[in-house]
Amino acid sequence: MDFLGTPDIGPWLFFGFCIASMITAFVGVFTGTAGGVILLALMALVMPPSVLIPAHTVVQLGSGISRAVIMWRYVMRHLLPSFVIGAALGALAGAKTFVALSPATLQFIIGAFIIFITWMPKLGRVGGEKGRFGVLGFLATFLGVFVSATGTLLAPFIAAASPDRRNHVATQGAMMTFVHIAKLVAFGFIGFSIWAYLPLMVCMIATGTVGNWIGEMALARTTEQRFRSILKIFLTGLALELLWRSARDFGLF
Repeated sequence: MDFLGTPDIGPWLFFGFCIASMITAFVGVFTGTAGGVILLALMALVMPPSVLIPAHTVVQLGSGISRAVIMWRYVMRHLLPSFVIGAALGALAGAKTFVALSPATLQFIIGAFIIFITWMPKLGRVGGEKGRFGVLGFLATFLGVFVSATGTLLAPFIAAASPDRRNHVATQGAMMTFVHIAKLVAFGFIGFSIWAYLPLMVCMIATGTVGNWIGEMALARTTEQRFRSILKIFLTGLALELLWRSARDFGLF
């Protein structure tokens, strides 16, 4: 049954995705990461690969915009120009490049990288700040064309540069907004079409906005130490999951 014209999505699944968008948006704000990855995993259970990443990108774009608007006063705006330039270059490269690395290799590299940056925070401050975030903008967008949820890659670096948990969440929301815009431009060049999923994406963006709002209120009521601890736990768990998948795909067990 195609609910509201959405291919292979019935009413229960439609509203289930909308609720999932709200919950994962809340998780993304309160933990500083993970929300996009969890939502991607849930959508992957049903959506065909050809529309999964573009549709997830549109939903996350809406979530990023609403998060940045709600928490705009906390965005570290001086980091955005170099990041945006890097994101534009990453989208251009991603639209034209065939990635020779296997998914298992990519998962291993990203997982190991996140572990190092999370538990050795000084590495997240290596080099000049503008150059560092320019490179991150490129990598997050380039890799995002193929693996979609790259906010986890940014989180350790933003955490290292953020004096306050709200700066972290707001800045990550703003940066991922630019990443998703650049990716959608790249998808246009590649030729993806996801208009049939528009009703679902609109509803998921709306419920994601509610999740961001609730998450922002919860974030204001937690402590900086608790937020940093939760962020480390979630990043470590996600990194270990990537390493486990990589080992499995390499046939190590």
